[in-house]
Amino acid sequence: MEKLHQKVDYYSRQLRLPAFRKSYVELAKQAAQQQLSSEEYLLNLMVLEYDQRVQNRKIQRIRRAAFPYKKYLHELIKEELPQGAADKIDMLARLDFIKDGQNLILAGNPGTGKTHIAIALGIKACMEDLNVLFTTIPRLITQINESRSAKTLRTLESRFEKYDLVICDEFGYISFDKQAAELLFTHLSLRAGRKSTIITTNLAFDRWKEIFGDEVLTAAMVDRLTHKAILINMNGTSFRVKESEKLVLK
Repeated sequence: MEKLHQKVDYYSRQLRLPAFRKSYVELAKQAAQQQLSSEEYLLNLMVLEYDQRVQNRKIQRIRRAAFPYKKYLHELIKEELPQGAADKIDMLARLDFIKDGQNLILAGNPGTGKTHIAIALGIKACMEDLNVLFTTIPRLITQINESRSAKTLRTLESRFEKYDLVICDEFGYISFDKQAAELLFTHLSLRAGRKSTIITTNLAFDRWKEIFGDEVLTAAMVDRLTHKAILINMNGTSFRVKESEKLVLK
C-alpha cells in the first residue's frame, strides 16, 4: 500500500494535481462509507481539483492586477458615500458596464471613496474571472515613456488594450507636457468603445486643460473617455475629515 501511495504522490506531482494529492485518501474513505462507485469517487476528485484551480486563478488575477491594497464592496458604507455613488453602487456591482465596454468616471474631491470603489469593483471583476489592471496615471505615463525608449511600445499597447478592465487612478494629480499627453491619449484610445476603463479624478472636466495644457487635446480626451460612460459625482466630505472630526469629538 505504501508503494501505491508513493506512486500516486509521484504522478500527481508530475501532473500538477495538488488538490488531488492532498485529498485522494480522505475522499476514498468517504466514498467507501457512502458506497460511492469508482466513477463517483473519481468525479469528486476532479471537481475538487477544478474548484481549487479556479480559486487559485482568481487569486493570481488579483495579484497580477497590482492593486495597491485590497478593498471590497461589502466594506463600503453606503450612507457615507456621496449621493451619486450611493445611488449607483449596486448597479455598478453587477459589472454590466465592464461587459458592455463602458467607461466609469469617478470625479470629485479627495477622500470621498473614489479609489476604494475602483479597487473594490476591480477585485469583484477578478473574482468573476476577468483580467484587470490597476495603475496610476503618473505610473502609466512612465511605463509608456520607458517602452517608447526601449522600442517595446507596441507590446505594451497590445497588452493594455486586452484587459477587460483597466483602473487609472490619480487622473489630474500631476500635469505633463504635450508629448506625454498625446501618448496618454493614444494609449487610452486603444480601449475606447471596446473595453472598460475606470478613471478616478479630483478635477472637473472643465479643469482638465490644466493637466494637458492644450484645449484641442483636452476636448478630444474628454470626448473619448466620456462617450457612453457612467459619470459619478464624488464630491462630498472627505472620510479622513470625518474621522478627524470623530477624534476631536471624543
